[in-house]
Amino acid sequence: LVLSGANETLGIDSQRGVEIATDDQGEILGHSIELVGADSECAAEGGQKALTKLTSDPSLVGIIGTNCSSAGEPASKIASDAGMVLISPSNTAPSLTNPDLTWNPGYLRSCHNDEVQGAAMANFAYNELGVRKAATVHDGSPYAEQLQQVFADTFVALGGEITTQEAVNAGDTDMRPMLTKIAATGPEMIYYPIFIAEGGFITSQAREVGGLEETILSGADGMISPDFIAAAGEASEGMYISGPDLAFDNPKGQAFLATHREKYGEDPLSAFHAHAYDGTTMLMNAIEKVALVGSDGTLIIPRQALRDALYATAGLEGITGTLNCNEYGDCADPLITVNRIEGGEYVPIWTAD
Repeated sequence: LVLSGANETLGIDSQRGVEIATDDQGEILGHSIELVGADSECAAEGGQKALTKLTSDPSLVGIIGTNCSSAGEPASKIASDAGMVLISPSNTAPSLTNPDLTWNPGYLRSCHNDEVQGAAMANFAYNELGVRKAATVHDGSPYAEQLQQVFADTFVALGGEITTQEAVNAGDTDMRPMLTKIAATGPEMIYYPIFIAEGGFITSQAREVGGLEETILSGADGMISPDFIAAAGEASEGMYISGPDLAFDNPKGQAFLATHREKYGEDPLSAFHAHAYDGTTMLMNAIEKVALVGSDGTLIIPRQALRDALYATAGLEGITGTLNCNEYGDCADPLITVNRIEGGEYVPIWTAD
């Protein structure tokens, strides 16, 4: 998971979901559960380093991660080649479960596919806000590039116009030239589903650019964090952020929140804690199904059998809904909500049908 840098709240949020799930489980067939970790840094190189480290441990059974799709692409290949399973709580790039693109055997995810999120945000913009002209921005990551493209394709299919699709680089701080270029195309809305640091700079600088004073600003779940609110400041007020529905109005969800507050002294930090919990539960359930118990109590967990059991997951009642995995690892029961930032809080205002 990403445990350092500007996006660390995303990883800490998921890590806490894993910890609560393993605490709730207690043990598996009489054996305690040990958690080990590696920082995937929300980057391709970080994902490669983390998975190279973890797959070198022959006692490791399964891996929950990565958070960022950019780390997920190399990580899923390394895990697959090692015969292991990798279950992501927040890799949402469509390519990761597309067998014609970057899907690898042994990879699954408990979060939504951005084919769902991008379409939901386009429908919200066109049908709820009445937007007819929009621009997009991505940062070159699989997550951002693919999500804005789904948004753009759906928005055009609805009858809207995409005035321009721009890109920034991770680490950029001066967004004014790019924003000036966008302003010249006259969009009513900008959708920039990127991450905390760059998203903060775009948000705080947009109102400084002529022609964007009243333009609707919007992003996605990579910016659901108190760190984004702090980075963007008052300029974030009123902007729209798409992401997974976080109501979790069910007994498991309510119990999770109570445990989280008691264990960590605060509410969850980002958007994928429950997906991490559900992904970890999937893994532990599959282990119980396939583990072979020796006469001395030793557990043997066949790797291919574990993969098969995970892909066969069906009707698992989780915090996020009912999980059913397809043959390429999409397991979520996806429900997308749009939040409006009000008073420094993410306030849900619309949920896709």
